[in-house]
Formats: sequence, C-alpha cells, structure tokens
Amino acid sequence: MLFGQDIKNQVQAIADQYKAVGVAYVVVKDGKVIMKDALGKSSIENNTPLDVDRHLFRIASISKSFTSTAIMQLVEKGKISLDDDFGDLVGFPIRNPNFPDKKITLRMVLSHTSSINDVNGYFELDVINPAKNPNWQKSYNSYEPGTDYQYCNLNFNMAGAVLERLTNVRFDTYIRQQILNPLGLQAGHCVDSLDQTRFASLYAYDSKEDAFEVQPLAYLPRREEISNYVMGESTPIFSPTGGLKISASDLAQYMMMHMNYGKLGKVKILGKKASKTMQKKVSEKEGYGLALLETNKLIEGQHLVGHTGSAYGLYSSMFFNPKEKYGFVVITNGCVPTSKDGNIALTSEIINLLYNELVK
Repeated sequence: MLFGQDIKNQVQAIADQYKAVGVAYVVVKDGKVIMKDALGKSSIENNTPLDVDRHLFRIASISKSFTSTAIMQLVEKGKISLDDDFGDLVGFPIRNPNFPDKKITLRMVLSHTSSINDVNGYFELDVINPAKNPNWQKSYNSYEPGTDYQYCNLNFNMAGAVLERLTNVRFDTYIRQQILNPLGLQAGHCVDSLDQTRFASLYAYDSKEDAFEVQPLAYLPRREEISNYVMGESTPIFSPTGGLKISASDLAQYMMMHMNYGKLGKVKILGKKASKTMQKKVSEKEGYGLALLETNKLIEGQHLVGHTGSAYGLYSSMFFNPKEKYGFVVITNGCVPTSKDGNIALTSEIINLLYNELVK
C-alpha cells in the first residue's frame, strides 16, 4: 500500500501523461474521508496552486443530481409524483408529436428516457414550447417515450423550472436552502453569491496548438438576465443541468450523503426510499437512474453509483459504493481528453489507482 506522498507522485504521473492543468481528488473509505489533495494550478496565468478545499469548480453535469435531489424532496412530501405528466408540471404541453397520446412523466425526464433531445438547444425553455417555437417538434426523437435512452440537458433545465413553479423560490436559492446550507457546503449556482477569488479557472485543450485556452464563460455572472428573471422560465440562467460551483472536498461531503442514502451525520436531506430510487437504474441500456447512474465498468467488477461532468475543459467524476461505503471525487480543470471505456482516461485511471492503493 502506498501513502500520502507516494500516492501524490503516482497521481502526478497520470496528470502529466494527460497534461492536466490541475487535479483535485478525495477518497472516502468506511464512510470517512481518508485522503484529499490537489496538484497543479488553479490558474495558469496567475501561477496559483490548486487547493482541494479552497477552489470551486463549475462541476458540469454532476449538478443534475442536486436538481434531482431537490425534486425528490418534493416527491417525498407528496407534492408531486414521479408519474405526473411533465407538461402539467412545466406549464406547457410536453408531448412527442409521434406519440401524442403517450404521457411523458417526471420520471422519464429525470432518467433521460423522455425521448426529448437537445437538437433545438437547451438554454431556453421556449425551444420545446409549441406556443413559442414553430420547430418545437425537433426537440423530440422518433421513438416512444419511456422505451429508449438519450442523454439530454434540456430535461434538467426544465426540471429546475418545475422546482421554481412548485416552490415559488428561485432555483439557486432553493438548492442553497434545501441542500447546500443543511450540509454546510460553500457552493452555489449564482456566481455573485460566491467568493469569485475561489474559482478555479477552466481550460479547454486545443489539440492543433497543443495548448490550453482559458474559458471565462464558465463563470459568467449574467447579472442583466438575472435582474429580469421570470420564475419558471428563466431558470436555465443558473443551469440546473450543469451550473453548480463547488470544491472537491465539499462535493465529497455531498457524495457521502448519497452514499448513506440521504443522510450525512445527523443531517437528513432525503429518506432512504427516495435516495434508493435516485440510485436505481431506469434504463438498462445506460444504467441511468434519476441523475445518478450505476456502473460496473469504471473499476472492474465493482458496482459504483455516481455521475460525471464535462464542460469548458473541466472533467469531473463522483462515484461511490453505497454498500461498502467508499467513494471518489476527482476533478481536473483541464487535460488532454482521451477516452477510455466511455470515461475520461485521466479521471478513470486516478480512480482506479486510488481504489487499488487505498480501498482494495
């Protein structure tokens, strides 16, 4: 077994192989954090070292699970059902034109089995609203809702809007009040609600130039749009589908809550039944539940639950085993994005290293 500095040296070797700008990682074993560290830079321009506790990343699609967790809280309270007609919830018809009589449910939206796609884009809900877009039909695939899987960001931007319609609380505020604050996490969707000196810069790799380009759009404050905010419509501004900013160490705390089926210490975010529903695959094809997915491919022969994220050059991974109470958070703010068994090679190799040396 390797320890602290040896592990860091091995992680550094993997990071070097994929030219990573920076990597933050956290290991949980027996329900406790046993290691957390970071290497590389939070900013190339300022030459600042990356810090596992201090620096916040826009974690991309792992954000979806926060949206789903908030929705499941309302399901538990009996305010909505996973089998509700999603059109009734979002306030305009959600019907695949090829199957006009087939109800598209909240469960289908949260599991990417809704037959909805991102062809029209996902930054505005109007793209799929028949009253607002003459080409709304393009937002649907040709197969019957509930019969197949396609990953779709629009699903979750709409789910965030539903959250606002049901609670009359702005999306970013609701997530903070119901999930982040109770868990003691310094995180959020709204740029101006956070300490912007803590943001880790994100870098997209340009293969032609063999260079990294900083992506300032990742942390755009969008103040003007927020000043004209319309509840239940403007929600994509905060990107329920990918816009949460959080540190690797705080994301590990959130992961432990899901690992313990909705609880972290004495704080209960979800009941066990609702938490298990999130983790149970709806689609056999992809192993996807309600914004958490099941996989046996990341670590050979190990059943893991979690999610990945990729946007603006960032690649994030959060995976855990709820029975054996171990898990990993690995985030890079820029690397050469080589793929390996459907995962980003950098995060996959680091997770396997950490598992073999610290958990196994």
